[in-house]
Amino acid sequence: MQQHNVVSRNEWLAARKLHLAREKELTHLRDAISAERRALPWMKIEKTYVFESPAGPKSLVDLFGDKSQLIVNHFMLAPGWKEGCVGCSFGADHVEGALVHLAQRDVAYVAVSRAPLSEIEAYKQRMGWHFDWVSSFGSDFNYDFHVSFTPEQLASHNAEYNYQMIDPGIEELPGYSVFAKNETGEVFHTYSAFARGGEALLGTYALLDMTPKGRGELLNGNLTDWVKRHDEYAATGNAGACCHS
Repeated sequence: MQQHNVVSRNEWLAARKLHLAREKELTHLRDAISAERRALPWMKIEKTYVFESPAGPKSLVDLFGDKSQLIVNHFMLAPGWKEGCVGCSFGADHVEGALVHLAQRDVAYVAVSRAPLSEIEAYKQRMGWHFDWVSSFGSDFNYDFHVSFTPEQLASHNAEYNYQMIDPGIEELPGYSVFAKNETGEVFHTYSAFARGGEALLGTYALLDMTPKGRGELLNGNLTDWVKRHDEYAATGNAGACCHS
């Protein structure tokens, strides 16, 4: 652990107040950026997407249920993978308690993966999650939202992700997309965030950031230094890499 000065209460209080001023700056900036995000223009979804759910095929508008807003978690689980991405699983662990509160604010939440529904259901059961999770297997949805990559893109080391061209290095990467539905059932894409753009959703990080040791991610500089699927912490070894910084 980093060495720290040990001071009197008055000295501690003076230092804390200086830092509090910086925290307030960040809070006000976050409020302003959130307002800008809500004011972004919308893009109408013209394409038809069909997802497989435990209740049968569903369209994108069906995923809203009776809500007018929808958050989609682009969960990294490709066909044939034995388990989901470590980072996506870490994020999913933070969702369950929020679902009832999101519903009160007219928001539906669903995870979408390219894996067939049977593979999704098996991993979901293993993890003990209850949020809605559908399969986009056979659909262009993941590719159109730049979180899945074709063999050609992987071979060329060139694909769009997080609003720039990169070498994805893997067939799936994480992200979140937000949609709105109007009274006539038209659907609009309002926002997407990728890579560290989803970090604010990780309550564990918010708690760790308050502690003296912080995140302790000194090797790779991200969650692959320590995070495991929640049923794997008794095992040894490093978490698998899956997310770009």
